[in-house]
Amino acid sequence: MPNMRARLLVVLVVLCGFLTVAGTPSASAATIADSLPFDGTALTVANGRFVDGNGREVVLRGYNVSGETKLAENKGLPFASVADARKSATALRALGGGNSVRFLLSWAYAEPVKGQVDTAYLANATAQMRAFLDAGVRVYPDFHQDLYSRWLFNSGSWYTGDGAPAWAVALGNYPAESCGICLLWGQNITQNGAVKAAQYDFWHNRYGLQDAFLATAQKTMAYLKTNLSSEEFAGVVGFDPYNEPYAGSYDSGQNSRTWERDLLWPFYVKFRARMDAAGWTDKPAMVEPNLFWNGNVSKEEGGLLDAGTLGSRYVFNTHFYDQKAISGILMWGNASDGQYVGDFGTVRDRASALGTTAVVSEFGHPLNGSTAGKAPTVLKAMYQALDSRVKGANWWSTPATSGPVLSGTQWQWDIYNGRHRELMNDNPDKVMTSGDAWNDEDLSAVRLDDSGTAVLRQDARLLDRIYPSATSGTTLAFTYEDRSRDGSTTLSWNPVPSSLPKVSSLVGSGQYAVLVWRSSGGSAPTEVHLPASFPTATTTVVSDLGTVHGPPAYTSSTPVGAAAEPGGTGSRRLLLTDADSGVLHYALVTNGATSPSASVLSAAKAELATWTAQKFG
Repeated sequence: MPNMRARLLVVLVVLCGFLTVAGTPSASAATIADSLPFDGTALTVANGRFVDGNGREVVLRGYNVSGETKLAENKGLPFASVADARKSATALRALGGGNSVRFLLSWAYAEPVKGQVDTAYLANATAQMRAFLDAGVRVYPDFHQDLYSRWLFNSGSWYTGDGAPAWAVALGNYPAESCGICLLWGQNITQNGAVKAAQYDFWHNRYGLQDAFLATAQKTMAYLKTNLSSEEFAGVVGFDPYNEPYAGSYDSGQNSRTWERDLLWPFYVKFRARMDAAGWTDKPAMVEPNLFWNGNVSKEEGGLLDAGTLGSRYVFNTHFYDQKAISGILMWGNASDGQYVGDFGTVRDRASALGTTAVVSEFGHPLNGSTAGKAPTVLKAMYQALDSRVKGANWWSTPATSGPVLSGTQWQWDIYNGRHRELMNDNPDKVMTSGDAWNDEDLSAVRLDDSGTAVLRQDARLLDRIYPSATSGTTLAFTYEDRSRDGSTTLSWNPVPSSLPKVSSLVGSGQYAVLVWRSSGGSAPTEVHLPASFPTATTTVVSDLGTVHGPPAYTSSTPVGAAAEPGGTGSRRLLLTDADSGVLHYALVTNGATSPSASVLSAAKAELATWTAQKFG
């Protein structure tokens, strides 16, 4: 979590038996609404990318659903009801432009009694997860924890945690929790003796804690496999074993790198075996390094440096928050063009060295408090860095160094933001209602208005973005100028250069994206998400495959067409169809043009063709 990191600045293999599932598995689900023949295949990892069943490179973009899991008010579930889950899923797709979620689960509620998995909890979680899968949103579950467990904290504490069950805390007989002079909650990680001792015990498997967790994880995965239809299960990407792992304290002679090597990585190998035993053999474990490996202030060596080549069975899964920006002290002013391309470039390089793909499963910035004014620029810069490792001012001159488009899920998507009723540490005199209702966090991109309708708390131009959701071939470069706002100021960090006057005139002051890829001979088209700000009738596409203002409905013989995205939420996509292999293709997509003539489109196409040939050969 973001404030966890920022607040540290202040002080600087087989289970004994499978779960017997009550009831019968759900029947095979009908095809998801608005699906096309190439939709809905399971993802695997190949050549450092997520790949679908049609061989297309897939980019996952979305949100964490949701921090409500960290609270007791809905018993560790993301939503109070399946109806709320459906409402959230529809809004996430239609308003937030997401095609995926990191779906939080709670060990505490999955195993409230040692050795006994609560099938009612799993059934409710599965039903809520299904709401997202039915909306065409891919899911990867996450057993979440922060500060190890809420049951480490006394009823009058300033702070709370989530994760481990009460019985796991009771086994440790931990000292009374105290963070000393801790003004901010993240300091508990390294200063609260009870939190440190509990983390240490988990990683050293004291009292069989890790064994119990792994057994519950296997039973959970087996339940999901059994109770989701094959079509639904295909939408489950993989599993995030453990949120933001940290040692607690190091043994004599140990450091963060050797801890990753000797304790964290063996845990992931065990978790991987549990996935296989539960029928998740073809899905990756989405493994996180030491949480401080890439901090821009608090930093420890790590990044699974000694794990070797991970290949297709693991994904490098990391978080990034700007500690300096959140501190309010170490970064004056706002973020700017290219602020995080180096940080996210490091993520790309680490994944490449590990022989796998990457996902930035948490990123974001507080929307309330003294540093909230930085959020529009910080978040724009983070999305920019997910899209390309080249800053906007340099993108048109050096696009070939863009690197792969990164997958990412923003923290967070919580429709109950500002409407919680959480008894902090079960204290009836401390009822939390504001923000995220958890340690003064306030990061949700969404809330419900007084009519119960989901509305965005961040600029729709920032959140609902063009991105290449599936590329039929190899993505060579991508950029998106969202023209999002900081107050009344439009943030334009990637102007079309004067050397491309026809393209610049066509785009004008509108939003635009450019995708360059090399075809692979696949039968399915390249897909690009179309935000709500790109109505089909006023969207202009300039591509070597064709030029069009107002793309027609997609058919297999239409080189440039538009269609609904699967899930029946009203979200849309652009589909670009080629019939070749090894050929360089490009596409400019903009909403800035008003009824451009054929000659204007032709002139812009000529400029882009020359630019592509010069930059990519």
